[in-house]
Amino acid sequence: MRELSSAVVLVTGVMASGKSTIAQLLAERLPRSVHLRGDGFRRMIVSGRAEFTPQPTAEARDQLQLRYQASAAVADLYAQAGWTVVVQDVVLGEYLDAYLHAVTTRPLYVVVLAPGPEVVTTREAGRHKNGYGGPWTVDILDDALHRDTPRRGLWLDTSNQTPDQTVDQILADLATARIVG
Repeated sequence: MRELSSAVVLVTGVMASGKSTIAQLLAERLPRSVHLRGDGFRRMIVSGRAEFTPQPTAEARDQLQLRYQASAAVADLYAQAGWTVVVQDVVLGEYLDAYLHAVTTRPLYVVVLAPGPEVVTTREAGRHKNGYGGPWTVDILDDALHRDTPRRGLWLDTSNQTPDQTVDQILADLATARIVG
């Protein structure tokens, strides 16, 4: 685990892909870690928030980029202080490379959770929160993941894995997850 000391690990994927669970379990296995939840930055905007949709407004895009910049800056602060930071957020498409450039900490790792759409639908039905509905469907987001997101880091189809098996695989395949540094 020494290679994860003072590092940043981005765990991304579609909503209900297991990001929160996997990021928390991964952080718990590390000796000195922080779990940074990207959605917390979204909820910080109390008034005037523009929700990101499949056809986002310019304001929604600006707010998403601000959220990612804030997350990257906080991740860098913790990492510079000696913490391993596990960032969990939906960072897809063109935004992935921008996020990776915003993080200055090295080493930097990316883990993309990519279970099948039918598994995501089942997981969504069992969650206490509802990420889909309105303009978002599992198929739209899954398509954006596979069509628009650059193949960076470690991509895992976790459809048939337990959360512990997924974390085991992440730790075993760190070299693949490493982007820079």
